[in-house]
Amino acid sequence: MMYPFMTLDDNTEIVHSEMNSDGRVKVYIERPDEKYGFRHAVCMLPDYTWEDVYEFSQEDIDRYLDIIKSVAHLILEFSQEGGFENASGF
Repeated sequence: MMYPFMTLDDNTEIVHSEMNSDGRVKVYIERPDEKYGFRHAVCMLPDYTWEDVYEFSQEDIDRYLDIIKSVAHLILEFSQEGGFENASGF
């Protein structure tokens, strides 16, 4: 299951998975693109390893890494509580 987390000003969507039994959480980043359909990448928490990066520049990845690092504690918490909506009671 993937849970919505954040939409950035450039329409990039950030969603995350439930926490796996090994303590890892998949953070999926996707941005619509006229040429490619969608650019996308996966960042695994808590170790910040990147997988399946498609048509994002290193500058993009660096920006997303900064964002993810600043909210990783929330993502890790929400991944154990069924996403933001369940954790917040909305």
